[in-house]
Amino acid sequence: MRMYEEFFSMKHTPFTNRIPTDCLYLSDAVSEGLGRLCYAADQQLFAVVTAEVGCGKTTLIRRLTGSLDPERYLVLYLSDSQLTPRWFYNGLLQQLGTETKFYRGDAKLSLHQQLEYIRQAKHKKVVTIVDEAHLLKRETLEEIRFMLNYQMDSLNPMALILVGQNELWDKLNLQAYAAVRQRIDLKCELPAFDRSQTEAYLHAHLAYADGSEEIFTDKAMDEIYKYSAGSARAINKVCTHSLLSAAQRNKKLIDDHMVHMVIESELP
Repeated sequence: MRMYEEFFSMKHTPFTNRIPTDCLYLSDAVSEGLGRLCYAADQQLFAVVTAEVGCGKTTLIRRLTGSLDPERYLVLYLSDSQLTPRWFYNGLLQQLGTETKFYRGDAKLSLHQQLEYIRQAKHKKVVTIVDEAHLLKRETLEEIRFMLNYQMDSLNPMALILVGQNELWDKLNLQAYAAVRQRIDLKCELPAFDRSQTEAYLHAHLAYADGSEEIFTDKAMDEIYKYSAGSARAINKVCTHSLLSAAQRNKKLIDDHMVHMVIESELP
């Protein structure tokens, strides 16, 4: 199969999740969310980030981790749909290079000791990001709340950022989660792109590829937006398939008919 990057004289692959952090398209919502999460990291707050699949959560977290000074912050990351309270603590202890504990209470105590050491001796602030948080069970969410209630000199032991699909808020809005919800300091909700943002995203990624930016016609972009509903993941998929199809057909311009054909014949 002919590589479309060569056909379109691109130096980089445009629609991939491997784009360098500083080249990622930053929508207004992601930019605002980044500012809020940087504040949460600095003030050691409890924040919640929600969005539909493919609507910018990963971009926001990548931008955040890339913008936090490693001399001042230590970022820990967990992503496990089966995360129990014990494995929540032990997952963090592992990343800190500390021996894990069999009992939850021992793991919790050890983590607090490590956080205190990092703050006092290393003068760093810990930022913990928990991805796929919509899959967390109530027991784990409650344990996270208890842990944040343990304060050091009136400060939270760390900044905590829960990242998940919109159903995370549906869960937190239930009466059973009222105590957890009341503990949240900041919330960020990332909407899907609108039509103009979809076009801006597409142009930003083509600019990163360093080839021609005039590949998709306006009507092609209408089709891309209609198919993707503003989801970055879906935009990447339809654009990649369209570029492959154009290269195979020796077409330098992608119109709405080609995008429609790709959607009908190649995409679910």
